[in-house]
Order: sequence, then C-alpha cells, then structure tokens
Amino acid sequence: MKVRELADKLGMKILAGGESLDKEVQGGYVGDLLSWVMSHASKGDAWITVQVHPNIVAVAVLLEMAAIIVPENIPVENATIEKANSEGVPVLQSADSAFNLCAAIKAVL
Repeated sequence: MKVRELADKLGMKILAGGESLDKEVQGGYVGDLLSWVMSHASKGDAWITVQVHPNIVAVAVLLEMAAIIVPENIPVENATIEKANSEGVPVLQSADSAFNLCAAIKAVL
C-alpha cells in the first residue's frame, strides 16, 4: 500500500513529504527511543512516534522508512517539517492514539 492510500484510508493529515507519498508501506513500527528504533525498525515501515524534533527525519532517512506518523495531533516542530520536505520523508498526523493506529494499520496492510 502506498503512503497516500494509508493516509486517505485512516484520515491522516499530510504535514510534509507530499512528493514522496508513492512510497510503499511494507510494515509498521512504533517506538520513541531513537537508538532502539534504529536497531529494530525496517525499511519500508510506517513509523509511529510521539517524537517531533528533526532527528526523527534522520532516522527515517537512514532506515529508508516509508513515513513518519505522529499520533494524537501532537504539534510537529517547523524545523522537522522543513527537514522532512527537503529529505522527501512523508510526515503524517493523526488524532488517534499510537495504540489505535497500530491496530488500524495492521488491519489495512
């Protein structure tokens, strides 16, 4: 499933990376400790995190993730959005909790 399709199906807002919405979502990962995510997430994952600083974009680029998803409508720093746009990383925002997003993503993949 493409990032664009996932965002549409789950009613997520696209904050950044609009030109990269055709990336293929191959799985999902949820976590907030960046070093843990770097050692356990996989290429093509849609990553759910409450972190909103620019370093999340660097992790997503390093692992070639499909997208970053921020739950509970947490405001994302402008610097993060700018970095995500420059790196071509989709950043999505949802009103749902991380728990509910996990279930919803698993149901549609």
